[in-house]
Amino acid sequence: MSLSKPRVVSHDRFARIVFGDGRHADFHWIWLRHECALDRHPSTGERTLCSSRIAPDLRAHYAWIDGDALHVRWAGERADRAASRYPLGWLREHAYAPDRDDVEPARTLAELETTLASDEALLPPDWPERLARDGALIARHPTGITGPEHTERLIDQIAAEGLAVITTHFGRIEDLRTDNTTNQNTDQLGYTDAPIDLHTDQPFLDAPPRYQLLHAIRPADEGGESLVSDAHRAARWLAQHDVETYRVLTTTPVRFHRKQKAFERLFTGPILDARSDRFQVRLSPFTMAPHRLPFAEMDAWYRAYARFVRLVEESAVRTTLRAGDVLLYDNHRMLHARTGFRGARWVRGVYFDRGAR
Repeated sequence: MSLSKPRVVSHDRFARIVFGDGRHADFHWIWLRHECALDRHPSTGERTLCSSRIAPDLRAHYAWIDGDALHVRWAGERADRAASRYPLGWLREHAYAPDRDDVEPARTLAELETTLASDEALLPPDWPERLARDGALIARHPTGITGPEHTERLIDQIAAEGLAVITTHFGRIEDLRTDNTTNQNTDQLGYTDAPIDLHTDQPFLDAPPRYQLLHAIRPADEGGESLVSDAHRAARWLAQHDVETYRVLTTTPVRFHRKQKAFERLFTGPILDARSDRFQVRLSPFTMAPHRLPFAEMDAWYRAYARFVRLVEESAVRTTLRAGDVLLYDNHRMLHARTGFRGARWVRGVYFDRGAR
């Protein structure tokens, strides 16, 4: 086996040591600081630093490998303090996360979008594969496909892959516009010009529709940007980096309650359903009923929820859907949002799933 020079890759909360044989191991900064040999008694070798005295968000100022050891200078410590030193053999011996696979980076806008040269095919030919892989795709149409007949053509193209339109309490096709006259139960945020935070649609149903198509007919005069974020990726990150937050989000019952003038539904379940055979996220800040949790669990719930929302907000893709553009996403995996706007914005929405219900 050919050997290469060992190296260290510094991350926000941990260091990755890549050994000469190509294998790697991850070590949290706080763990490394706690194991520093400078904080042991010179005669007995016993540790003299309690980990409770180390800031939990401690970071390295600089980390490097020299010879056969990792060296670290710590942020916030005296400049004249010697660097911490960790022999690579010792690190390999005590590696608690060897060859760990980290979560892949979030998809970028450039990776999600594609531009179609004509309106012969309204979605790219590989759209089913892209939807399964990335959770969302954006089809740009410079020629403009802005008539209701184009929405029907999109429906036909999606139906050809075995997906059926799901009619909801809004109707078969939603006309998301402030002057709506075509849908029922329009007394909700989607039919206003207000901003809408990241959410999934229909979390108050026992079985929310799996996919949604958004077909932009007319953009807003100002604002009205669309956002999407991969909740599945965020959940996997939490499972690897923050198991307590992950536990709270996968076990705490949340009540989603939609109550309108002529429609009402209630569903109770966790934000994340991550059973081995499926993944589904339910999140909708504007349809959450008052939480009913034991007193000792309420603070932990709010902390976990805020942590998750920060993650999905930080990795969200933001774009403006121009006239004719199409956004198709997995409603069980992706969160979507909209910024506030001014003007006559018009987007058509259609839900799909495997087989009509």
